[in-house]
Amino acid sequence: MTADDLTVDDRPEPPDAGGEREILCGFLDFLRATAVFKARGLSDEDASRRLLPSLTTVSGLLRHLADVERVWFRERLDGQAGVPTRWSDAEPDGEFLVGPGDSLAAIIKDYEDACAESRAVLSRYDLDDPCAGTPAGHNVRWVLTHMIEETGRHCGHLDILRELLDGATGE
Repeated sequence: MTADDLTVDDRPEPPDAGGEREILCGFLDFLRATAVFKARGLSDEDASRRLLPSLTTVSGLLRHLADVERVWFRERLDGQAGVPTRWSDAEPDGEFLVGPGDSLAAIIKDYEDACAESRAVLSRYDLDDPCAGTPAGHNVRWVLTHMIEETGRHCGHLDILRELLDGATGE
């Protein structure tokens, strides 16, 4: 992020008070927006640049988060079959494979679309409802809490990658 990028912070703030669902969803939406915020302004090349021995890149993390949104909300919570992911048995880290033809704008749009799909699924359930697609006994509250953890952890990775790419720091 350039200094100008840091002054344009349009992320939704989580509520200071409210019901459990409102607070959980507010923090998840804040973290979702933070993931996009950390990528904003990067070139396609920088977003796909590997700075670590692993496949971890800004674009790869956003694609991973899109796949995780779809799996947890559509497949595991809602019980939908055939939910697409970029990982497979043959390529367990497939979502992290970013090529020269992959644009950051398209990757961000896909992530935002996945988040919208998740919100639509979530709107049909109460926090105590069991997940239809997982035998582990998870409920909606567990999925929301897990997604806050998952997205927050990867926002930390995005923060470090962004600083390594161009020196930009910020919340």
